[in-house]
Amino acid sequence: MFCRNKALAAQLRLKLENAAPFRREDYLVSPASAEALRLLDTWPQWRGGVLALVGPAGSGKTHLASAWAETVGARVVAADGSNTADLLELEGAPVLLEDADRAGIGELLFHLINMAARAGGSLLVTARTPPTSWPANLPDLRSRLNALPVALLAEPDDAVLTALLEKFFRERNIRPPEDLAPYLVRRIERSAVMAREIVIRLDVTADAQHRPISKALAREILEQDDDQPEPWD
Repeated sequence: MFCRNKALAAQLRLKLENAAPFRREDYLVSPASAEALRLLDTWPQWRGGVLALVGPAGSGKTHLASAWAETVGARVVAADGSNTADLLELEGAPVLLEDADRAGIGELLFHLINMAARAGGSLLVTARTPPTSWPANLPDLRSRLNALPVALLAEPDDAVLTALLEKFFRERNIRPPEDLAPYLVRRIERSAVMAREIVIRLDVTADAQHRPISKALAREILEQDDDQPEPWD
């Protein structure tokens, strides 16, 4: 799998995400994600003012949630509450909370769900698992989580991942050989971030080595990543 050196991948991912703000129009819709986007677009009529956007890593949760927050002017709350001194500041406003399935945030989540049901309030949460499986140390929170409406995202399928690669190649004025995208689709992590990253690395490496962008160059890059030892946790 592409970019097994996790420390390097994290640095590249952060750099790329900072350089390319998430825009809704850049999200490529597939049959697997169409219903989730329909539910997202029913804001502000979400039941109870809350929607859980759920999907595996690389499915585009952060992309869509960030674009939603930008569009509606939502306050982005850290899961540990570190950027919110007073929850009353969020009264009557849309709020985004990512990684809502992590342990230890039950009290914050409970208060945000309650506030979302009041006039002007709303809450979008993202997670990799459905709300029914999230830890809840408060009985009232358990019942609220079980009742949350859920928008499910799947990881990009072959068609979407191919379209993403083609899009990122076009943005860098690259015309790749026809066999390159199918080769990459079978080998890289299925996410927009990693698709962008491999295109950038191909471009940078080809320029540095004065070589054409090709399947052979992609193979070398992927093999280098496979040879990287896993860092200690």
